[in-house]
Amino acid sequence: MNDTLEKPRALVLVPCRKMDDDDDDVPQLSPHTLAALQEFYLEQQQREGMKTSQGFNQYSVGSIEEDWQLSQFWYSDETASCLANEAVAAAGKDGKIACISAPSVYQKLKEQDGKDFSVCILEYDRRFSVYGEEFVFYDYNNPLNLPENLLPHSFDIVVADPPYLSEECLQKTAETIKYLTKGKILLCTGRIFILKRINFL
Repeated sequence: MNDTLEKPRALVLVPCRKMDDDDDDVPQLSPHTLAALQEFYLEQQQREGMKTSQGFNQYSVGSIEEDWQLSQFWYSDETASCLANEAVAAAGKDGKIACISAPSVYQKLKEQDGKDFSVCILEYDRRFSVYGEEFVFYDYNNPLNLPENLLPHSFDIVVADPPYLSEECLQKTAETIKYLTKGKILLCTGRIFILKRINFL
């Protein structure tokens, strides 16, 4: 599996001043920041164009835009496909897959045929409720507050990408993972937390 997952890109606004300008109090973006902002707006326009096109797929990565306020950063198509394929292989025929805070992996799984596996998404963002019964509202602050139909050790594999790189988020997400999985886990995280997460699981 490719271990070089995308890291969130941050847009930092740094005011700079024109030396020959009389009004030094007007903040301006550096050329690098301005180029990054223009690239972001262009990508946003392209996504909106895809949504209005006739070939729009509600399961394609990016069909629901990432919300930085919720610490959402989608995987690239390549990474999401790789993770989805690993999950399907690990789940086996007629396997059950749970995606915890990993909506782009869920979307890639739904783009596949899906005859050989079932999948659900546990997600805080209620916009994903458009996926119907496969959507389960999930708040890592209440890791075992799950519907009755999600039985202990009922998933062949759990794919998880905790939304925050904090020890608290890690511990609570690990509680959910241990409750749901029969044993297989595909955990996506920052390198700093890998050893800690292994200890929690």
